[in-house]
Order: sequence, then C-alpha cells, then structure tokens
Amino acid sequence: MLLASFNVNSVRKRVPHVLRFLEAVRPDLVFLQELKCQTHEFPAAAFEEAGYRSHAVGQTGGRNGVAILSRLPFEILGESLPGEEDSHARYLEVAVEGLRLAGIYLPNGNSGGAEGYAYKLRWMERLRALARARLDAFLPFAILGDFNVCPTELDLAPGALPASDALVRPETRQAFRALEYLGMTDALRALHPGERLYTYWDYGPAFEGNRGLRIDHAMLSPDLMEKVGRVWVDVGPRAQEQPSDHTPLVLEIG
Repeated sequence: MLLASFNVNSVRKRVPHVLRFLEAVRPDLVFLQELKCQTHEFPAAAFEEAGYRSHAVGQTGGRNGVAILSRLPFEILGESLPGEEDSHARYLEVAVEGLRLAGIYLPNGNSGGAEGYAYKLRWMERLRALARARLDAFLPFAILGDFNVCPTELDLAPGALPASDALVRPETRQAFRALEYLGMTDALRALHPGERLYTYWDYGPAFEGNRGLRIDHAMLSPDLMEKVGRVWVDVGPRAQEQPSDHTPLVLEIG
C-alpha cells in the first residue's frame, strides 16, 4: 500500500499538479492539506475521473481544509480532533483495510500572537492524547500531514528560520518528541537518519538554492512501522510551474 501526504496550498489551483502526481506515483491513498476552499467547492469530480474517491473537510472563509483521495474503500471516523471545540478544518481520520489513518494540518503558530502559539501547543497536546488512546487500544495507526514542526536542526536549511519561529521553538519540538515518547515513529527520519530532506521551500529562490524545511511528516505506530518498506520525498511536483510550496511525502507499507 502506498500512502502519501501533500499540502497543496489551494487545491483548486493545484488540481493539475495533484493529477500528475497521482498518475506518476499511483498512491493508494493521499491526504491533502491547506485546501483553501469550502467543502462544497472541493473539485471531487476531477479526482474521481482519475479513479480516486474523495472526502473533504473545508472551512468557511476559504482557509485551512483537509481531504482524502483514495483508490481503496474507506470509512470516515472523524472530521475534527477531539478535546476542544474547534472551528478550524485541520483533521480527518479514516479506517481503511484494518488501519486507522489521520490526516492533519497542524497550526503554524506564528500568527495570532501569544494566543496563536498557545493554540498550536494545545492542538499538539490533543493530538498526543489521541495517539495515546489509539496506541493503548493496540490499533495500527498513522498520522500524516503538515505538522508545521522542524523536529531538529537537521530538518531545516542552516539559517532558514530564526530561533523564535513557532516551527522550531523548544516547546514545539518537545511536543513533537512527546509523540515519539509514546511510541510513534517519524518514518522518514527512521529510514534516513542523517539526510537533509525537505518537504517545503518558500517561493522565490529557496527551492533552487535548496533552502527548505522538513515539516510534513508520517508518524506511525510500532506495528505499522514494522511494515514500512520505503519512505521518500517526491520533489517533482515542487519543480513544476506554479507549484505548491510543499511537495508530497510518500511511504510504502508492505
């Protein structure tokens, strides 16, 4: 089974990019983030023609938003992260072939001042609580998506962000490590422990100069991590015309 995560930075603008990715890689299931549309505006028909059933959770005002595209039958388990009333469209959980998979768009934390950052940390604590519940139930579980976290200095180009940025602050990294302490594994880092691999490059010269960030992750429960064959970053979509500033993360589960 091939799983993928792709922050598309406006799905209606990136339909051609997503379709090219689907044709080239043929993933079985893809989580999308940052749809920037309401649910009824999601271009489901275009993906259905390519053989993918979809389910989108959009947001009024055209911000945030998450979705799933799948060639496999799936059941929707949740459209919001438990633990707090939340108007943001940032979470989607499904069951597929005996697995429980969550697609997330974790808050950035750099806007909204102190409350904006506090919301990010609360969101991460709620995610940790959910992961713990899944692990305690011995469910094969994975969280894929845009975490807006660079877990270590290896996960960003030198000098790419100031130490005060919400993606690299000590509290952010500690909250990410809390998921690992539970038993969740950062799949890409586990298989590529010393490599500088990025999933995001700001617009402008950052991509050409490879001044990127690794903020899109796949966190897997132990039983699921044991089945992972490959994990890679597909840089191709980022090199296309008018791309998203992110590129897909892909993993193979045997």
